Amino acid sequence: MKQFYKKVSSAIAFAAALSAPAAFAENLPKVAFKTNMGEIVVELYPEAAPVTVDNFLKYVKAGQYKGTIFHRVIDNFMIQGGGYDKNFKEKPTRKPIPLEARAALEKGLKNDVGTIAMARTEDPNSATAQFYINVKDNDFLNHQILPDGDPVEFLYRGNNVVAPRAKALMATAGYTPFGKVIKGMDVVEKIKVVETGDSHMMQNVPKKDIIIESANVIK
Repeated sequence: MKQFYKKVSSAIAFAAALSAPAAFAENLPKVAFKTNMGEIVVELYPEAAPVTVDNFLKYVKAGQYKGTIFHRVIDNFMIQGGGYDKNFKEKPTRKPIPLEARAALEKGLKNDVGTIAMARTEDPNSATAQFYINVKDNDFLNHQILPDGDPVEFLYRGNNVVAPRAKALMATAGYTPFGKVIKGMDVVEKIKVVETGDSHMMQNVPKKDIIIESANVIK
């Protein structure tokens, strides 16, 4: 499944570790990704996106991510993986989950640098297993609230016009962030600048495989 159709912007530098927003509880679930470029540890926020976190943890515990690759890497944007093995065979998934981008936003969790979020198709409720890690603040990926009863039929986003309103609502649905990298941002930094090209009818594919060797829940 081709997921996550968005254009890129400019990058910023960021710290090697990011802390959870103060509003979230302690003793949060954490997942360690061991890759062939180093380890990345993410902390998850079930208070902000309970369905998304539960879904992600089920995939982790089932071994879904072992042997998958980061198949889409765009410097100044994000790194995406969890859906294909190194032969670009798509991993089977469970049914999609509902979008929680608005709930996450209301808890103060955005698509900021270092956050992990769910990839999806143009259908807001289509996320399954693929995820991405933001390498800059990607505000345009956050849920955007339109006023109730807004009579406009066209919504302008940059130079693009989205119409009718139903499509405008889909365009502002956003993508659900559900955690942050707390260790291994230096690894993410290395991944984001690898050489990429076109492969298997996809763009921005790393020329050398970046493999997730294991993904495990840790304390």
